[in-house]
Amino acid sequence: MNPSDTSLARLGWAQFFEDGLARLGVEDGRPGRLTASLGRLFQVSMAEGEIEAEVAGHLRHAARAAIDMPAVGDWVVLHPELTSIVGVIDRRSVLVRKVAGQVAEGQVLAANVDRVIVTASLSSQVRERGIERYLTMAWESGATPVVVMTKSDLVDNPDDALGAVRDVANGVDVLAVSNVTGEGLDAVREVLQPGLTAVVVGPSGAGKSSLINGLRNSAELATGEVRADQKGRHTTTHRQLYHLPGGAMIVDTPGIRELQLWHSDDGIAMAFSDVEELAARCRFTDCAHHAEPGCAVLAAMEAGQLSAGRLASYRKLRRELAALAIRTDARAEAQQRRGWKQLTKAMRAMPTKRG
Repeated sequence: MNPSDTSLARLGWAQFFEDGLARLGVEDGRPGRLTASLGRLFQVSMAEGEIEAEVAGHLRHAARAAIDMPAVGDWVVLHPELTSIVGVIDRRSVLVRKVAGQVAEGQVLAANVDRVIVTASLSSQVRERGIERYLTMAWESGATPVVVMTKSDLVDNPDDALGAVRDVANGVDVLAVSNVTGEGLDAVREVLQPGLTAVVVGPSGAGKSSLINGLRNSAELATGEVRADQKGRHTTTHRQLYHLPGGAMIVDTPGIRELQLWHSDDGIAMAFSDVEELAARCRFTDCAHHAEPGCAVLAAMEAGQLSAGRLASYRKLRRELAALAIRTDARAEAQQRRGWKQLTKAMRAMPTKRG
């Protein structure tokens, strides 16, 4: 398939995916992009149009975890009869969070995205710590984050809130928009160039679907009122990729009540690069930034160059990721032990040759 094919290029096809298709070596396979998850079925966009297909059994069995399964945004290879997905092309980027609860497993929110739009509402209390979390996840994905503060029409003076967000966004663009008046939407469109794919993430009630409706000049996506306690109501029930009038694509996602990070060492280094740069100046390389002599991080906090809240957030996320690493290592070890037990049991059940 020629990567310059205009129908595939409209979906974000590039040489990277062409090379990945060649590596898979699926004879007579047809490339397509997953645009919606519909339970066992996926909606797939191809050069010829839209189809629905399910994942082939061998792919399901080969997947070591849910994170290995196809997700919205993935480029896949379909069987020549276009009934099943028989291969997944290597991802250029992937946005992952930890599933809710105690299970140490990742969940893909979107694959092959270029921009992660982190949304929060100006009409409710701005939670800087939550934005830091989303930015950590966004940087880890390999995409570039943008913060979009919605509902600017509901506040008299958004500048104070925007300034607080910029303080923790660490060089990331922070934009204010009104989905009612349309103010600020052009600034968002400027970062969504033709051929790029974005994903919108944020808590329930942040105005994600309304933002996408505004960018699409449409009222197609269902939206809901925020409850009296300022917590949002879920209106998006599944992930879906949409085309924007300017040629970009955007993935809508359900609101996240509580964001738990998946492995994000690079992401936290990017989201907290100001803290990491200070840490590099500490006297001791293993400085924990609590009470050690010569700690550049504590010195910056005492001088008012770093807020206590941001340092506390950095420490908390570092502890969370360290605990996750221990749990996932233990899970992998347990899976390996189960595999050896099953193999041993199977070998014992084999008939013994007698001389």
